[in-house]
Amino acid sequence: MGGASTVAGRRVLITGAARGIGAALAKRLHERGAHVAVAGLEPDLLETVAADVDGPWSECDVSDREQVDAAVAQTVRELGGLDVVVANAGIAKQLPIDGGDPTVMERTLQVNTLGVYYTLRAAAPHISHREGYALATSSLAAGVNLPLLGAYSASKAAVEAIGNTFRCEVRPTGAKVGVAYFAELDTDMTTRGFGTESASTLLGGGGTISGVAPLGPAIDALERGIARRSRRICSPGWVRAVLPAREIAQRVVELKPLPHLREALELAQREDVDFTTVQPQRRELR
Repeated sequence: MGGASTVAGRRVLITGAARGIGAALAKRLHERGAHVAVAGLEPDLLETVAADVDGPWSECDVSDREQVDAAVAQTVRELGGLDVVVANAGIAKQLPIDGGDPTVMERTLQVNTLGVYYTLRAAAPHISHREGYALATSSLAAGVNLPLLGAYSASKAAVEAIGNTFRCEVRPTGAKVGVAYFAELDTDMTTRGFGTESASTLLGGGGTISGVAPLGPAIDALERGIARRSRRICSPGWVRAVLPAREIAQRVVELKPLPHLREALELAQREDVDFTTVQPQRRELR
């Protein structure tokens, strides 16, 4: 087995691996000698990632428990077991609480929260051993909540709670559980999520709240964290300092002048935008 400082030899399943963090992490772990399986939507992209990592892949909507169970079972069969699961699949879409489309909240919770729960639940019997590790992808948004991001923030706060609970429950088996927290990284999710007219209006002409951080250091942090089976993985590094002071950070957000907030909220009620990953209709996936 890989030991405390390397991922070599570990059998890993990553959800949400067709692009962004999931795809980059799959390639990195493969380069370091891990045996990697990937799951997610967008089968053409997913198949390409699987070919790059020489591993199995499953088209899987993580909001569907049966599909998650099948993807985990397939991974265990093809890799001969499972040491690490990374519950990474997630979506985002702006939502004003007053006047927004309630299906945005519902779908976000289905994918981001239930998807993580279904993934950890299915993987639990397989990673519950002395080298086992589960990582749930949360966000800085779990602790610092911004206008228009209520659905995303709620889902990621729930992911944090699920990860912390699971850590306590698997402790007797020797397995460990981590929660990952990211700010705005250079991924399609950030580009699409903040690339709306409402977000541009809110922020006075574009950009993000904290600036876009490069993806590379986040993948470095994930590799180290998975190798060490870390309790918490953060990127950029300053996120680690913000989390313990989340109440202060939240108050700063609430007091921050946002002169175009009312206009942005009214615009968001009318603006037709997509989720950061196109969601499938309810159907049987390959």
